[in-house]
Amino acid sequence: MSEQEIVTDVVIVGAGPVGLFAVFELGLLDIKCHLIDILDKPGGQCAELYPEKPIYDIPAFPEISGQELTDNLLKQAEPFGPTYHYNRMVNEIERQDNGDFIVKTDAGETFRCKVVVVAAGGGSFQPKRPPVPNIEAFENQSVFYAVRKMDDFRDHDIVIVGGGDSALDWTLNLAPLAKSLTLVHRRDSFRAHTDSVNKMRALVDEGKINFELGQIASLEGENGQISAVNIKNADGEKSLPATRLMPFFGLTMKLGPVANWGLNLHENLIKVDTEKFATSEKGIFAIGDINYYPGKLKLILSGFHEAALMAQAAKKIIHPDEKVVFQYTTSSTKLQKKLGVK
Repeated sequence: MSEQEIVTDVVIVGAGPVGLFAVFELGLLDIKCHLIDILDKPGGQCAELYPEKPIYDIPAFPEISGQELTDNLLKQAEPFGPTYHYNRMVNEIERQDNGDFIVKTDAGETFRCKVVVVAAGGGSFQPKRPPVPNIEAFENQSVFYAVRKMDDFRDHDIVIVGGGDSALDWTLNLAPLAKSLTLVHRRDSFRAHTDSVNKMRALVDEGKINFELGQIASLEGENGQISAVNIKNADGEKSLPATRLMPFFGLTMKLGPVANWGLNLHENLIKVDTEKFATSEKGIFAIGDINYYPGKLKLILSGFHEAALMAQAAKKIIHPDEKVVFQYTTSSTKLQKKLGVK
């Protein structure tokens, strides 16, 4: 065994909400985990793309932000002492003769484990960049594809481009903070929730924000700071004052190295069963948005359910001689002791 080798029960690929909850479910069964994520922090898309945006369909939380959900999941996993490895990608998984897996990252780390859990969301994701000349020069300075801190947009002339939920949500959320806010969309119909569209139109009628039909043509500015956004519409071109631009053209999902791990795929997603969410390779499971099965719903709560069933199956691989006794956290003193509660 190499001195550089990290030995653990399970390697979880992805530290989003579903990967974090998997730590808890595995921990209840005395299974130790290391998590690897390409991002620089936990939380996946929740923390990266909408940390301050409310989520409304997490059971028992009528409203919770992406960051709050992440913080709560980290706290819930804490009693089980997981180890997190950020800013790296798993680029290789090899099965050993004894059934173990060797997992290698692009940071030069090597892990030995008995089970691999892929909880990598949609794979590595990146926002779709609009076809605007020289937009790269302004990115992460005055052009943003996500809101990590709302206060960074306070008192700015904001232009938001798009017609989906993200564009409408941030139009409504940032309107009270903005010096001015203009929503730009190529047509007067939207893919967003009707309630959000109605609220946006009400703000326009009240003169609190502006709506323009058109598409981005070019940007003005220098040294990374935009000063205006030029749009094309039926009447020609129009210049909009802007110190912040947010184009919401969706995300491009890339499976990355996962595609080379020998797993059966379905339209770039990993096929699993619905008994234990196992892949075509024994000992490798896939939970959350990265998996596929008939009837799959891409919801965080679905991923939580998948994590619970996966953990029961993983226990049988990691400790085959131990009987899996199902227990409730509300009544089991053994589980309560693990969680550090009375």
